[in-house]
Amino acid sequence: MQIAVIGAGACTEHEQSAAYIIGRILAENHATLICGGLGGVMEAACRGAREHGGHTVGIMPDERDGNPYLDTVIRTDMGHARNIIVIQSADAVIAVGGKAGTLSEIAIALKINKPVFGYRTWDIDGIVDCPTAEEAAFRAVSAAGRQPEPGSRRRC
Repeated sequence: MQIAVIGAGACTEHEQSAAYIIGRILAENHATLICGGLGGVMEAACRGAREHGGHTVGIMPDERDGNPYLDTVIRTDMGHARNIIVIQSADAVIAVGGKAGTLSEIAIALKINKPVFGYRTWDIDGIVDCPTAEEAAFRAVSAAGRQPEPGSRRRC
């Protein structure tokens, strides 16, 4: 199971905290976290996953190594076009906050019928609005074909 976590490279502390929780829950449910490999939401989600035994993949827009919590780095040198690879690689998508790059990833996901779960993100038809980061993570795990692991609902 592969779940994309998308959001801005520069974000609020609240968004970082939410992304960390999402990463933790994905790790606890044995999901590979796919992201754009940069900072902000992406880095916080990767940190949450890595600190809880998960696997992370960063689809980089350039030739850099990405954030320090990536297990696998895919250097595309494709700029924003790499957003298509991020979404195509996922069984489900979680959007946390976000700006124009996140919006483009959401549009791609909706266009190809990938389930998108949002936490404090764009208000667009097709996104499942979740009131908590935990709900977004659990719903994405469920949509990707697995039931959440018993006991994985504990808080950070």
